[in-house]
Amino acid sequence: MSRTPLLETPPEVAAEPTPAARRPRPSRRWRRVVSPVALVLGWELAARTGVLAPEKLPAPSDVLATGWRLSRDGTLAVHLVDSLTRAGAGLLIGGVLALVLGAVAGLLRLGDDLVDPPVQMGRMLPHLGLVPLLIIWVGIGESLKISLVALGAFFPVYFNTYAGIRDIDERLVEAARACGLGPAARLRHVVLPGALPSLFLGLRLAIGAAWLSLVVGEQVNAQTGIGFLMMEAREFSQTDVVVLGLLVYALLGLISDLALRVAERRMLTWRRGLRAT
Repeated sequence: MSRTPLLETPPEVAAEPTPAARRPRPSRRWRRVVSPVALVLGWELAARTGVLAPEKLPAPSDVLATGWRLSRDGTLAVHLVDSLTRAGAGLLIGGVLALVLGAVAGLLRLGDDLVDPPVQMGRMLPHLGLVPLLIIWVGIGESLKISLVALGAFFPVYFNTYAGIRDIDERLVEAARACGLGPAARLRHVVLPGALPSLFLGLRLAIGAAWLSLVVGEQVNAQTGIGFLMMEAREFSQTDVVVLGLLVYALLGLISDLALRVAERRMLTWRRGLRAT
């Protein structure tokens, strides 16, 4: 019976695709651009031919012209910086608190008994419906907007951190303990890598919830921010500015999601998921 030499690469290893082979082909990258471009061109055509009334939905070229005008005079930059500051502060507060509580509930039985039940109760409450109560608690200033963002980011990060820890195969932890790894080493080499995929998913969901919360928060007694810019434009029936604000929020969400995808790809190089055919 023939045997494979030790120095010869086994057939299944030789057939393993390289990282370069797993990257999307250039043709596929271009295909992903086709539908957005077609949508924008259809929108422009409908607006120019009168199918869409300018006061209802202006053409994309008019929205871009408005954005260029507001960028040149510095108005857009001022509002954008304030919105990013609020979103960053709320994400940091809500994300860190959710990460700590999710780890405590996922790793400790006592933490699970004490922390998880009230969080499960809290997630049944729509956090945007808490605006009247938050106004009573923290007022209508910056604290309200940051609190809304923090609440929106908290629950996705908490539940995905909790689920990511609980879904780790207990046999891996036992094997690490049998190999002599202490609690800190087990957390670093077993728990953290196992929970990272769920944590990244929670962060992506949290960023989407954070932008949604910020839109609502900046419409309550705000003097700056993209949401305030949209509300002010609504008072003067400036539909192009309103649409511009929506596009800015969409682009911010897309950029943040792409950044997380890149970070996830680099930190989880060991994981291989299903490839679309």
